[in-house]
Amino acid sequence: MDVPSQRVETTDAQPLKGAAARTHALMVTTARDMMRAGQSPSVSEVAEAAGVSRSTAYRYFPTLADMLRAVVAEALGPILEWDDGTTGEARVDDLYRTAFPRLFEHEATFRAALRQSLDAGAEDSTLGRGHRRALLQSATRDLDIAPDDRARLTRALSLTFGIEAMVVLKDIWGLDEDEALETALWAAQAMIAAAQRNGGGQ
Repeated sequence: MDVPSQRVETTDAQPLKGAAARTHALMVTTARDMMRAGQSPSVSEVAEAAGVSRSTAYRYFPTLADMLRAVVAEALGPILEWDDGTTGEARVDDLYRTAFPRLFEHEATFRAALRQSLDAGAEDSTLGRGHRRALLQSATRDLDIAPDDRARLTRALSLTFGIEAMVVLKDIWGLDEDEALETALWAAQAMIAAAQRNGGGQ
């Protein structure tokens, strides 16, 4: 299959407009619906279901990972713009209380994207990686701990934040949405306290 080398830009710097925006949205919606129905579609299969040519589809999504990231970004929605202006530990608390309800609201999409990402193998397993890193780095940016400790804390917090944590808390422990949020937040707060005890200050 010939895939055009030109890629359609979908960054914030060059937002899509008109027909391009509609085609991109159609592809994302179709992929989301197919994934929610239990399928693990390729870019080509989504293109066929959406009535879009494969060459056009691959201009928007050269790889499966690109398509998965777009589906996840749509589901994340306003979380991607999160920054409530709070400081210290309150930032972490607010991020969790902002993000988890959105995860619950779009749970089917996140679960489907996670399954698709795992099915794709290591090369394309990039579900939400950049989003999660950026959000947690922002949430911990002004905690009064040394930079190395903050970096380790941020990595540890990723174990309690996102669809994987929600799956563990709901599927393994049978928690409802409120219990899952409070448990994840309790774990996050415990990690922050441990990091502060182990070496606070800059």
